[in-house]
Amino acid sequence: MAIHTDLPIYKLAYELLSVTTDLIKNMPRDYRVAIGGTMREECVELTVLVFRANSARDKTPHLDKLLERVQVAELLFRLSRDKRLISTGQYAKAIAITDKIGRQANGWRKHSASSPVA
Repeated sequence: MAIHTDLPIYKLAYELLSVTTDLIKNMPRDYRVAIGGTMREECVELTVLVFRANSARDKTPHLDKLLERVQVAELLFRLSRDKRLISTGQYAKAIAITDKIGRQANGWRKHSASSPVA
């Protein structure tokens, strides 16, 4: 088992958290607390779920939750763009990262489903 902080998916989740933190600091206060706080919490949860999946024998439930959280994060980024709280370029950067996270999580899930649990 690799150290979770060395995994490419963890690095992407951390990058998303960093990007999100930068994006929400420029939001108006009421949106920063409501939407921005939820965005940050979802990104933190992504990193926690990477750790849990890496530690667990049965990775599938954690990876399913991770993929669900990616969808929620994407929804919040889209809402932020639609409300003009972030630019289209900022949105595109965040969505590119969530797309990479989703692809890696799906690949990890398929690999772990095909591997026998010891």
